[in-house]
Amino acid sequence: MAAKGQQRETVKAARRPEVRLPELSVWEGGELEPDGDYDGLEFADLDLAGQEGIGARFMDCALRRCALDEAGLAKARILDSVLEGVRGVGTDLSGASLRDVELVEARLGGVQLHGAVLERVVFRGGKIDYMNLRKARLKDVVFDGCVLVEADFAGAVLERVEFRGCALRGADFTGARMADVDLRGAAELDIARGVEALSGAVISPPQLFDLAPALAAQLGIRVLS
Repeated sequence: MAAKGQQRETVKAARRPEVRLPELSVWEGGELEPDGDYDGLEFADLDLAGQEGIGARFMDCALRRCALDEAGLAKARILDSVLEGVRGVGTDLSGASLRDVELVEARLGGVQLHGAVLERVVFRGGKIDYMNLRKARLKDVVFDGCVLVEADFAGAVLERVEFRGCALRGADFTGARMADVDLRGAAELDIARGVEALSGAVISPPQLFDLAPALAAQLGIRVLS
């Protein structure tokens, strides 16, 4: 039993999305349109590369195995939707809003999410290279079993974010603000920049050992044998 007045430290768990898609209609509308309104639709095995859906709204939708190379989806709103097996390089989701979204086995490179708002979002499996989340806001976000290469969280705000069984390689947390960020479940934890921003995060004792050189460098401590 804990001593009187002693509180057990806990980490608030992220709330996961509960996406229950209705019966979907197959999208047969040709190309995406700026400010388009897409409700209850399934986009499957489509080449959406280079299409412009700036400011579009996707509600109760599924995007499965679609190519999103250079797709323009800045300021789009993606709500209560599933993105499964999507792939592409340079997808622009800057300033977008994702709420109650599942991204499953995504293969993306250089996806732009700077200034985006992510709430109750799960990234499950897949590999994302050079994801730009600068100055984004992440609340109740889970990275589960995915590989993140050189993800950029600089200036982002992270609240109740979990990394579970995922590889975090060369991450940049410079200037990020964190609350209840749980890194203990990360299979790999490699922070290239911004280790000083981990205040508000929780790590395991072995991870502390791995991060010791970066922490010592940040504090100006020389370690000599």
